[in-house]
Order: sequence, then structure tokens, then C-alpha cells
Amino acid sequence: MIDFESTFKISLRSLKVNKMRSVLTSLGIIIGVSAVIIMLSIGEGAKQRINKEISSMGSNLLMVMSGSTTSSGVRMGSGTQPTLTLKDAEAILKYCPSVSEVAPTVSEVSQLVYSNQNWSTSVNGITPGYMPIRLWEIEDGRAISQDDIKNTTKVAVLGSTVTTNLFGDMDPINKTIRIGGMPFKVIGILKSKGQNGMGQDQDDTVLIPITTAQKKLFGTSFPGTVKHISVQAVDAESLSSAETEIKELLRERHNLGKNKDDDFTIRNFTQMLETAKQASNTMAILLGSIASVSLLVGGIGIMNIMLVSVTERTKEIGIRMAIGAKAMDIRVQFLVEALLLSLAGGLLGVVIGILGAKLVEIFSDMTVVISTMPILISFGFSGIVGILFGYYPAYKASLLNPIDALRYE
Repeated sequence: MIDFESTFKISLRSLKVNKMRSVLTSLGIIIGVSAVIIMLSIGEGAKQRINKEISSMGSNLLMVMSGSTTSSGVRMGSGTQPTLTLKDAEAILKYCPSVSEVAPTVSEVSQLVYSNQNWSTSVNGITPGYMPIRLWEIEDGRAISQDDIKNTTKVAVLGSTVTTNLFGDMDPINKTIRIGGMPFKVIGILKSKGQNGMGQDQDDTVLIPITTAQKKLFGTSFPGTVKHISVQAVDAESLSSAETEIKELLRERHNLGKNKDDDFTIRNFTQMLETAKQASNTMAILLGSIASVSLLVGGIGIMNIMLVSVTERTKEIGIRMAIGAKAMDIRVQFLVEALLLSLAGGLLGVVIGILGAKLVEIFSDMTVVISTMPILISFGFSGIVGILFGYYPAYKASLLNPIDALRYE
């Protein structure tokens, strides 16, 4: 029966004799494990950032943009021509069965003033459907109502960034601010969303009734037009059919013949973000796979050093076998040595990997998420590498003839 305790002590003593060589042997494992943890943490952070982006934009979301027309042979980009109207939004909700909600929007950058404070930001004229579609929630006060739309009231709901810059620690509810020189009563504060995937501050915004924006604040040469219409499909499976229904309806309403291009653009933001999420998953797997190569290289290093160790300790092996050690005892001893080297390297690699991931987060704008699973997988894999690459040297050592081993110089 194998005495694992004495085998462990012999293996540990053997590794201590050549400390520098042991450290250098484990270096490949250390680098491999730390690289795997850092890369997978960055990949997981990217996935979570995209998930946050998806949830903050809204679910099952389509965006219908005005413009995309052709004039004198020149194709205009989306938003260059005011081709969408409030009536279009009402028709989409009424005649497209795959659509559950719509939110037409007009927006411009305006100067906001309160007392001696001022702030320039995006002011959005919206309908009540905008907030549930874009997953905005009220932190304090109330949201814009249908009565506000009907009566073109001069009321505003502020994002948290605007609130901080205009009011500091003051309660802004029922205070009057000036937007583009026009007084507006603050009726609500939005819950914070933070930055989106492109680094834009989503809380740097102001919401007002769309009719107030059109008739009193912005003014337009095209009454009733909107910049874009946010559309929420009934469910994720209905996005494609909703897109088709909207396209057919708007072409009919805008009297576009077969040979005419669309004067609007439909963007599937949910699909775009899901594609980005899949790309992020693929990149995380790719980064992890590349980093895992270091583990294999480290395993080869362990095998090489263990083979050298077998050669150097041939006489020792012969003595042990002469006094009664069996082939299995020798095999287990070298396997334990290889396993100790790889596990020690794996443990140090875990520590360096966690510290490295933290440093990446501190010194860059990347989101880094350190989870338990990559740590366990990389550490466990380091042990497997030690066993796999340590087996051949151990097997070779166990096959030595005791007499030849004793005579080896």
C-alpha cells in the first residue's frame, strides 16, 4: 500500500532543494491561470455591460427614424428630413397587430437655467408611452400625463445629472426652470440609469410633453412632425413581423410607389444589441482559449523539467527500489511532484489574475467582473495539466531497472 504522507514529504523536500527551478517550472502555469482569469473577467464584464445596455434601452424595441430620402439623386441619411408625424405613430399602434406601444419623440439641445445655474442638455418632447417603452422610472414626483399632452402644459421631468447640476442638494419638485428662455415647472425626477454602451450619460436629459415641444418650445416648419418613433413589439418573436407591418403601413401612408425608396429608416436596436452580446460571448471564449494555450505551454515545461529530474535522480530511484520501493511508489512520487508544481503555480496564478483584473478595471474604462467559475476552472485545469504532463516522466521513472539505476553515473 502506498504511503501518501511520506510520498508527499519526499516530493515536497525534492522541490525545495531546487527552489528556483521549481518556480521557473511553475511560471507557465502561473501566467496561464492569471491570463485566463483576466481575459474571462474582461469578457464577463463586456457581457454584463451589454446586458445593462439592453435593459436600459427597453425590451423588444424598434426605432423608426424620419428621413432617409433621395433628392436629386442624392440619398439623405436618417433624420435629415421630417417625414414622420404624430398621426403615423397613432396609425402604427392602431393598425399593426404586432405592436404593443408607440412613443413619438422630438428632441433638441437647449439651455436650461435655474437661479444662477445653467446647463445645456437634450430636451425630449414625449408622450406617456415613452417611459414604459424605454424603461424609465420616476424617482420622485410624477411622470408626464395625457392631460399634459392635451393641454400643452409647460412641465418637465429631469434626469438625475440635470438635477444635480441645476439644483445640487435642493429638492427640484415644483421649482420653475427656464428651457430656451421659457418657464417650465419641474414635476418629476427620473431614476438614474448611468452611461450606455457608447459612454453617453443617459441621465443627462429632460422630458417635456411632445405637444409643448412642437408648438411652444422648438417650433417647426412642418407642424405635427416628429424626429423618431420608438415602437415596442408584443414580444421578441414579433419584432420581425412588427418591422414588416410598420414598413408596409408607412409606405402606404406616405404614398410611396414601388420604385420609390423609403423616406424612413427602421432600426432593430434589440437585435443589434443581441448581436453585440453574441459577439462579446464569442470574444470572451476566444480570449479564454488563447490564454489557455499558456497552460498547455506550462504543462510542457513541467514535463521537460520532470524528465530532467528523473535523469538527475536515477541513482536515488535505484536506491529506493533496492530497499523495497515498488514501481507504483516511484510513479506516484513523481506524479505528486508534478501536481504540487502545477497546483502551486495555479494558486499563485489565481492571486495574480485577480489582482491583474482589478488593475485593468482601475486603470481603464472597461467593466471587469471576477466570478468564481473561471477561477475554479482555471485552477482545476492547472491540476489536470500537472497530472497529464507529469505522467510520462513518472511512468519513465517507474520503469528504471534498479541495478542499472544504481550503476548510473
